[in-house]
Amino acid sequence: MRKALLVGGLLGWPAMVGVSHEVPKANVDHDPRLRRLQEFFGQRDCPLREAAADFLIAADRNDLDWRLLPSISIIESSGGKDYRKNNVFGWDSCREGFTSVREGIQFVAAQLANSKLYKDKTLDNKLSTYNPLPDYPRRVKAVMHALGSEGLPRIASLN
Repeated sequence: MRKALLVGGLLGWPAMVGVSHEVPKANVDHDPRLRRLQEFFGQRDCPLREAAADFLIAADRNDLDWRLLPSISIIESSGGKDYRKNNVFGWDSCREGFTSVREGIQFVAAQLANSKLYKDKTLDNKLSTYNPLPDYPRRVKAVMHALGSEGLPRIASLN
């Protein structure tokens, strides 16, 4: 178990969260979302293009919209261009560090899906909790819209 201070933007809430350091890979090679996400990051010359499969795996495992985490990473770190401590989400106002970007992706996905602070909230409410700036939900959702439809089929199967 890992004790973490949950802070999206400026808010905090103590919680116990388990994070696996090794995330089993899923077969996402033929998933249309993977190609779309890689193209999206590639068009913006974002280093997180290499982590596209990790975003999809984390979203699917935590029943999140596949566009949410990449969109937050675009807003918070320009898609991996400006971050520290493997924290591409600005999680805990960048005080939280992770052993890898992959671990950070899995951790933030689990928080957004399962922590008391975020669980069972609408997308707008999750985003307002993550970062209380009034314009934040609109900015993240604009990136989500640019990524495409939520309803792209999932072909990935978890191993």
